[in-house]
Amino acid sequence: MQAIYTPYNLELKHPFAIAKFTRTSTPIVLLKLSYENKEGYGEASMVPYMGESIESAAAFLNKVDWNRFTFPFNFEEIIAYLDSIEPGQPAIKAAIDIALNDLNGKILNKPSYVLFSADPLKMPVTSYTIGIDTPEVIREKVADAKDFKVLKIKLGRDNDKELINTIRSISDLPLYIDANQGWTDKAKAIDLIYWLHDQGVLLIEQPMDKNDLEGNAWLTARSPIPILADEAVQRLADLDSIKGAYHGINIKLMKSTGMYEAHQMILKARSFGMKILIGCMSETSCATQAGIALAPLCDWADLDGPWLTKNNPFKSPEMKSGKYILKDLPGLGLEGIPADLFIS
Repeated sequence: MQAIYTPYNLELKHPFAIAKFTRTSTPIVLLKLSYENKEGYGEASMVPYMGESIESAAAFLNKVDWNRFTFPFNFEEIIAYLDSIEPGQPAIKAAIDIALNDLNGKILNKPSYVLFSADPLKMPVTSYTIGIDTPEVIREKVADAKDFKVLKIKLGRDNDKELINTIRSISDLPLYIDANQGWTDKAKAIDLIYWLHDQGVLLIEQPMDKNDLEGNAWLTARSPIPILADEAVQRLADLDSIKGAYHGINIKLMKSTGMYEAHQMILKARSFGMKILIGCMSETSCATQAGIALAPLCDWADLDGPWLTKNNPFKSPEMKSGKYILKDLPGLGLEGIPADLFIS
């Protein structure tokens, strides 16, 4: 197997602000694996607060023995091997996993969603994320979301109600909320949650600090809105520690090390009776297509990466009535791959 990668700076349409960070672009690594005249594509999106970088990704890729990966791919063994090279680094591990899943589908001549037994008829609508901003920019972002049926709003600062009131002045779409650990007082938080319920909010991600299991569980026990773990659960092993403290989880491929472990997380969360949102970082169509393949197995989707960026190098996934369309294409179904993207 041959591997080639290229660094890429993914530029955002608007500065993206959450409770504790703001950024205007995201460094990513795009990966191409070649095996028996087939090519598989993967992506690592490395948002700064996760601690990975172009340099760390390149160093990790240089440690991988690509000759270990032969068809049929044993993804459980592959992830164990990648973890043995170095702990952490979930995004670049996700790039490898996604590329191998793309290859797997192309070798078998089947779409990845078929191999994961995902029913296209069960595709949930996907949300469009609106970061914390001024009322004027918020209105611009809502206008950009004209093709979406759900808005996801970043909260967690001292102007949460102002942001929601701005949204409600121009849109009556259902809302998802991501507080990004921004709420610190559970009594104030539960009052806000009831107010948000009246505003048409359908779910809330990570209201309080990920380490405050008791505080988040207290909200979960009292909330009229499903409370989801995000920062508190990244990989499969994290699920046991948060069981009972949340109504559900947000799975992101850049945290789960890719599609294989994300699927294992879906199965385990379901065994716990938990709801599932599949989300994303700032991503191109490559990683987004990987998430789309698993989306029908989940209750909600937040896979808007290509729509928030200015220079997605691939064709954007097709959408109808707020839902992605799964095509009968092998592997991820990634289209519009530039011929010069991986020229070294």
